[in-house]
Amino acid sequence: MSNLIRWDPFAELNSLQKQFFGDDFMSSFKGVNIPTTDVYTKGNLLQVEAHLPNFEQKDVDIQIDGNALVINAERHEKEEDKDKKYVIRESSSSFYRRVALPERADTDKISAHLDDGVLKVNIPLEPLPEPKKITVKSKQKK
Repeated sequence: MSNLIRWDPFAELNSLQKQFFGDDFMSSFKGVNIPTTDVYTKGNLLQVEAHLPNFEQKDVDIQIDGNALVINAERHEKEEDKDKKYVIRESSSSFYRRVALPERADTDKISAHLDDGVLKVNIPLEPLPEPKKITVKSKQKK
């Protein structure tokens, strides 16, 4: 009978993680709500939907950078309360997405709307050219 034990390098890494960060290392990220972004085509439109709850129109900046659509949103809140010990209470949220655009995107006709926390960006696409048909010929018999 063999007394060999299979070595697992990740077991040691796991024990170090628990030693330095505790068992609930990832629990601080469980309540974080990361905004989702959907990119899809609908007919001759490329649509980008970004879910931005609590953001207002003034918080959102959309630009074309080269061949990419860049969406940047930042929200800052400042609260002063003389009855509490702190002088100023601040919080901020930010969002950043960079979406590569296809060559046939018409960047001059892009439109964007923010309604109920959902940003919808419509990018018109130029139609694909019709495929060129090639006639198949055969050798003529003499």
